[in-house]
Amino acid sequence: MIEATSLTKRYGAKTAVDTVSFTVRPGHVTGFLGPNGAGKSTTMRMIMGLDRPTSGRVTVNGRPYAEHRSPLHEAGALLEAKAVHTGRSARNHLRAIAATHGIPNRRVDEVIDLTGLRSVAGKRVGGFSLGMGQRLGIATALLGDPATLILDEPVNGLDPEGVLWVRGFVRQFAAQGRTVLLSSHLMSEMALTADHLIVLGKGRVIADAPVSDIVNSTQTFVRVRSPRIDDVARRLSQPDVDVTQLGDGVIEVRGLTAEVIGDTALSLGVALHELSTVSGSLEDAYMNLTRDEVEYRTVVTPGAPGGPASGGPASTGPVAAENTQEVAR
Repeated sequence: MIEATSLTKRYGAKTAVDTVSFTVRPGHVTGFLGPNGAGKSTTMRMIMGLDRPTSGRVTVNGRPYAEHRSPLHEAGALLEAKAVHTGRSARNHLRAIAATHGIPNRRVDEVIDLTGLRSVAGKRVGGFSLGMGQRLGIATALLGDPATLILDEPVNGLDPEGVLWVRGFVRQFAAQGRTVLLSSHLMSEMALTADHLIVLGKGRVIADAPVSDIVNSTQTFVRVRSPRIDDVARRLSQPDVDVTQLGDGVIEVRGLTAEVIGDTALSLGVALHELSTVSGSLEDAYMNLTRDEVEYRTVVTPGAPGGPASGGPASTGPVAAENTQEVAR
């Protein structure tokens, strides 16, 4: 279990983490989300004793991580996959870390097999791909067979097979009654993996709830397509109903069920070519939660290819960061 109480970290005038409190419980995969600059990496570093809190407290299995006699048996972490001696082989890297806790070489061989590194175990880490580096980082986190696992972007650089393996592994790990804190920017993957979510925005907790609750907070809508869509839209329009014109004979309706819309179209004698209810997704819910919490926002450069002046969509083309100094991720 991980417990944070009023956890705060300041770098000069910059508050990276602002009185954050949460509990990561065993038996669940807890997703840790937030925009760049929200304070996720700083929080994970404080959990692992790599950064000292300005105030507040965070414990792993009942005490600060650095106070555990055998910390690798309490929590394993992947925070920076490239934090290795590039001249060492993967096996020797793992053996060096294992030696600090008296972990036998057979455990090194176990995690090598578990993470799919057997064919490259004797090769120097400096020649590893991003995906192989991620696998080595996960193997390092697992060395002590810990009760708690903290993974920062573990599927970054992995191929589909690797992503599927990480998903299955962390769920199995949690099913054993252990604790998992998993950070990722991949909403589709988090929706498939996590049971519970903690979302940070500008250093503060803005959501702490089961995934299902967060997804269900996103309003569903009904997509309607018809050759007489304007007639349908006019009849549906009322103060408590939101009708959005999408063009090409399509509207999105919020505030009415598909059954009511279908009956309305029938009363008008209008044929409907589509009538479908669209549920919210984790990505939708996340974007709604963090809309006002993005610290390092990007904007389209006017006149750039793909930008508004060229007639392209506003979401493409070169971008300029409003804030180019990221103090803490």
